[in-house]
Amino acid sequence: MDLLSDTLSAMRTGQPYAGRTTCQAPWGVLFPDGDAAACHVVLQGSCWLIPQRGAPLALGVGDVVFTPHGDAHAIVDQPGSPTMEYQPQRGDESPIRQMTIPGPGATTEMLCASYSFDRVRPHPLLHGLPPVVHLPTRVGQHPALRAAVDLLGNELREPRAGTEAVLPALIDMLLLYVLRAWLEEQSGHGATGWATALHDPAISVALHRVHRHPERPWTVEDLAKEAGLSRAAFAKRFAAVVGQPPLTYLTWWRMTTAARLLRQSDVALSTIAERCGYGSEFAFAKAFKREFGTAPGRYRRTPLG
Repeated sequence: MDLLSDTLSAMRTGQPYAGRTTCQAPWGVLFPDGDAAACHVVLQGSCWLIPQRGAPLALGVGDVVFTPHGDAHAIVDQPGSPTMEYQPQRGDESPIRQMTIPGPGATTEMLCASYSFDRVRPHPLLHGLPPVVHLPTRVGQHPALRAAVDLLGNELREPRAGTEAVLPALIDMLLLYVLRAWLEEQSGHGATGWATALHDPAISVALHRVHRHPERPWTVEDLAKEAGLSRAAFAKRFAAVVGQPPLTYLTWWRMTTAARLLRQSDVALSTIAERCGYGSEFAFAKAFKREFGTAPGRYRRTPLG
């Protein structure tokens, strides 16, 4: 079980989108508050990120910025330039978005991607991300991320047969490499949260066990033994790193797994109950309703959005 991939599957909802944006100065695009996380990569020229809070950030070729919490922000050729609000066409099912802003000045070309995350039950990884993740270009740094940018950029620049089929995977790959790069950078600087959890041998082992076998009747003692720590040391370390006590996270993961099975499959409720560690369908339904405020069957029948 790959913890980061599994976590991304739990975080992500809906369809991702991406596009190439070509702008000629003066220009500015405002991305309003919303549920979507945005990723911007400078392919040509330069620009500025104006965050909702904090100082403007100068961006050059190869720089990557990611706004995971859906906060309002603007991308402009320079601070003070007028902005137009980004308003994607509703009802367009294509994963490709394009924007061109003509002008008399220098050209900036960007790759932009949009992701929807589950904001009702956000994964703890989201809590640990800053308002803006900035990965400046550095020679030899994050080669896999650069390769993902090249692949996605090429498909968007020259769409060919199969482009719309491969784009969702490439957009998700970009997100994975952005998060991997940030987590790896944080792990070497005394970070806490999931930047530590994914690289902490004891905690990552316990998380692996929970993710792989949510059906098992785990106790704190059991997970501590898997982690090679005493019960007290493990419980304290897990809560400090993950942000939740071990059994609280276990319940959260069981319910998250159950919700995904309800939405994405026609598996019987009794089977879901068994897979998620509940001895009966009744016990599962009671726990699910306590967590989601509705019965599993009704949750399955309710359209998203």
